[in-house]
Amino acid sequence: MNHIELFAGCGGLSLGLETAGFELLLANELSPMAAETFAYNILNIDFKEKTNLDKVHWISSVYQRADTASRLKENPELATGLKSNHYSDLIINTPASQDLKRSLLVGSIVDLNFLLSNKDSALIDFFKRELGDKGVDLVSGGPPCQSFSLAGLRNHSNKRNSLPWEFAKFVDRVKPKLVLLENVSGILGAFKVDGKSFYAWFEVAKAFAKIGYIPLCLHVNAKYVGAAQNRPRFILIAIREDIFLKLEKNSDDHEFIKAVAPAKALLDNVKNGGDPQYGCLPCYDIEKHPELFSSSTLSSLASHQTEQFATVKDAIDDLRGSGIKDSAYVKKINSIFENRNGHSLNKAHNHDNRSNTDKVKARFRLYQIMSKLEKRESKEISKYLKSSGATEISNPTLNILEDYWVLDLNGDKISKPDKHQLLGLLSNLYTKKQTQRALKANLPAPAALSIPDDACHYHESVENQRTLTVREMARIQSFPDWYQIKSKITTGGEMRRYEVPQYTQVGNAVPPLLGLALGKVCKALIDHSCM
Repeated sequence: MNHIELFAGCGGLSLGLETAGFELLLANELSPMAAETFAYNILNIDFKEKTNLDKVHWISSVYQRADTASRLKENPELATGLKSNHYSDLIINTPASQDLKRSLLVGSIVDLNFLLSNKDSALIDFFKRELGDKGVDLVSGGPPCQSFSLAGLRNHSNKRNSLPWEFAKFVDRVKPKLVLLENVSGILGAFKVDGKSFYAWFEVAKAFAKIGYIPLCLHVNAKYVGAAQNRPRFILIAIREDIFLKLEKNSDDHEFIKAVAPAKALLDNVKNGGDPQYGCLPCYDIEKHPELFSSSTLSSLASHQTEQFATVKDAIDDLRGSGIKDSAYVKKINSIFENRNGHSLNKAHNHDNRSNTDKVKARFRLYQIMSKLEKRESKEISKYLKSSGATEISNPTLNILEDYWVLDLNGDKISKPDKHQLLGLLSNLYTKKQTQRALKANLPAPAALSIPDDACHYHESVENQRTLTVREMARIQSFPDWYQIKSKITTGGEMRRYEVPQYTQVGNAVPPLLGLALGKVCKALIDHSCM
């Protein structure tokens, strides 16, 4: 089975899908920084050593093909547009079919769709030559989701919100058997547009129905497939109508077929010229509809129950120092994901500690303490820090804090701080950060991990009052240790708008274990449709 990966990012979904048995036909990624990581780990392309560069093609760039170093630092927003003063590897020197197979196209999906609209395009010729009557089995990907996310500023008018529709446009040209679209849970919430509720997920589902696909909508969580992260995600699996009819005939999974019935009715409504209204299509939640996720088709998405959840400690404890044994979780992710390119299995990859000031370390220690307190006391301290001391901290809460050691602003440990010392310390730790917290060792990590200082380490030693390393975040996401994250480590200022450094790459990725589970679902659907 083959697949095309759109919005490929650093490769988490592709790694999972390939482990499930899919062969990558073609990939597309806008960010050169994320593309470098994808290329190195999935395709064995090394930009630094200039190996296998015939397998990467820029859709559009302001730099010529020979200037790879500049292309890797390029602002993709400035490169987009296929303008007369741009260079396109797909137009200037049309790549041979063998160079397109299992290759990476760097650039905008909008430009990619424009090229596919040209019947003389090298891409069209590639699909005809390589696939013939076999066709594409799966088109997968996770369109950028910042403007849908509840963790950020939700903005219906953000131009990135059009990308799921560009995804659908690509699918309409390629006509795969299945479509797999991943997005944040925030896409399920309503936007207010001209005073009316706009449900992006439902409109995306209708977009796929309009091109002949039956859209099954799911709300899943990576912790239920074994990742050490509480990471809820919206998943749309769109099944081409003729494939579903074969599936309906062959499958004995009646629970699954019944669940797809409303989506089939939505497609029929659209085909008859109707405009389905919100409420006619369910989005099945893994916690609210356990019977569906225990069905044979979707069971891989619920392989881990509460007592089996992988924890932060499982994921990263061995990285604190030598002599700490690998957990079953670490052994699993290092063995289950095939390392086709022979990269070394090395915990040191991307495991460089960032430098934190003594003030930041003091705040991190406070977060560790807060993670152990009752919700009321923790909330009281948090309000004090975020209000610059405008609120008060009660004596009972200060009494509790006296039982814990803290770090002062010089990095020195105070074993039994008194109230005066505590108030003096707290008054210097004001912060506008809204999402900072300490990880809890025996729970999966929270989902919002894409900025270095989102979370600090759980271990109560002075040296571990710090943010996570890129490797630790990658472990939580279920990346194996041979998987190297490329490009710069972090960024700031205006460059945040277009740069995708290592921390962001990992934070935005689909956890490979979730990709593997979704791959098993898609493989089962295709297998049953071919019986």
